[in-house]
Amino acid sequence: MTHEHADHCAVENTGKIMKASTVVVTTQGCARRCSGDVRTVKAGDSVEFGGIKVEAVDAYNRAKPFHPRGLGVGVVVSMHGVRIYHAGDTDFIPEMSDIKADVALLPIGGHYTMDEHEAVEAALAIKPSVAIPMHYNYIPQTSADPELFRRLIAEKDESIEVRILEP
Repeated sequence: MTHEHADHCAVENTGKIMKASTVVVTTQGCARRCSGDVRTVKAGDSVEFGGIKVEAVDAYNRAKPFHPRGLGVGVVVSMHGVRIYHAGDTDFIPEMSDIKADVALLPIGGHYTMDEHEAVEAALAIKPSVAIPMHYNYIPQTSADPELFRRLIAEKDESIEVRILEP
């Protein structure tokens, strides 16, 4: 759970899949609503458990009021030699150049996060093997085209595979 907004801190949904061994890694704002083994993080922190490492990285809007620096985080989850980056709600930010990931889940919905074009720039900075567009077409003002994201990536870096997930 990357921050306390309802679409990212949906404790009613996580409760459906939690087991006694589940570890919840989240921000302080969201942790107040969670139960069980909850580990709080802020950008720069990392936690390890059960062979999994979770690193919290910056996630914020540069010129929008929705996600100020410090509200939320992105996370890099490392396990079995694979690094998966979940950007959270963010714009393309300079800190992304320091992220090393095999898989990058990047928001493309615009308005609250980066749009397709900014997400392409993020993917080019991160250079994952696989980029997955997310956070689009599900709440008002998040209309985006994942196929446009795929085409733009293909034009700029054929080594990045785009996988579009179906809900």
